[in-house]
Amino acid sequence: MTAPAVTPPGGDRLRPPPLDRELAGPLRAVLDSMPMPLTPGLIADRRRRSAAGRLTDEQIRRGGAFDTEELTVPGPAGSPGLPLLVCRPTSVPVPLATIYHTHGGGMVAGSHRSTELAGELDRAGELGLAVVAVDYRLAPEHPDPVPVEDCYAGLVWLAGHAASLGLPDRIVLSGNSAGGALAAGLALLARDRGGPVPVGQLLQFPMLDDRCDSFSSGQLRSAGLWDGLSNRAGWTALLGDRRGTGAVCPYAAPARARDVSGLPPAYIEVGSVEALRDEGVDYASRIWRTGGQAELHVWSGAFHSFDEWVPDAVVSRAAHNARVAWLRRVLDLPGKS
Repeated sequence: MTAPAVTPPGGDRLRPPPLDRELAGPLRAVLDSMPMPLTPGLIADRRRRSAAGRLTDEQIRRGGAFDTEELTVPGPAGSPGLPLLVCRPTSVPVPLATIYHTHGGGMVAGSHRSTELAGELDRAGELGLAVVAVDYRLAPEHPDPVPVEDCYAGLVWLAGHAASLGLPDRIVLSGNSAGGALAAGLALLARDRGGPVPVGQLLQFPMLDDRCDSFSSGQLRSAGLWDGLSNRAGWTALLGDRRGTGAVCPYAAPARARDVSGLPPAYIEVGSVEALRDEGVDYASRIWRTGGQAELHVWSGAFHSFDEWVPDAVVSRAAHNARVAWLRRVLDLPGKS
């Protein structure tokens, strides 16, 4: 199936790449059930959907595969306490590393128990890793820099208290969509502030550029799951009138960073049929040009966060395996026996 052609600003008619045959039907069903694109009036709808999909303690523990603990830790100065969810694997005496999970939701929805946490637990369970998920405050009620500063406060607290939690201080930053933006922003913040040094950053379909002016942003302006119009709305909720101007900080929109050297190894993935495609490719290319380490995957025929919606598709299984393989390498873990 070919995604519907769109007419981006400028009038040029552009046809999106074709969808993978296993993903086309499920995407149609999702779009039929979810009003698109995102607008300010749909934020409440997105939050209701996210709340309905929150993982329960039983779902997170997976029949005893994980122990869980809910903590409230200090947030940024003058802010309320920050919720952290700690998930420890029971298959190993001590976790081999910790995934610090920043959830997605377009900057306006989601929580530390949103459905994408299931993917982190899949990978953590396979490799003997812990997962710590942060419940940062959401835009537009809490605009930039609140979300990234919340996440940074949680990261600093985690690094300083890892031993008392029975966790290693080897931390991988990981996030999907808006969570990918936050994970990339945390890598920049930690570098520039001399904070905790993550061993890697796993950026899944990341929102990186508030300017929303890439080729794919126009090509997928009204097509796919997180289309160009939705992306613009999410960034506007976070940044308000600053969106697209010179007043945007790179910790909020990592594509704005002039210097992407000295960052932890990055795993960056996008689908070929999503508005965020080209900014992800460009971010990886910029890291390579500094002599840095990045692994890039562009999943052919895939829409935004496709594996959450169609987990049994061949391309979804390939994406899971690629993430696990990268984690094994970046953490120097033994391969399968």
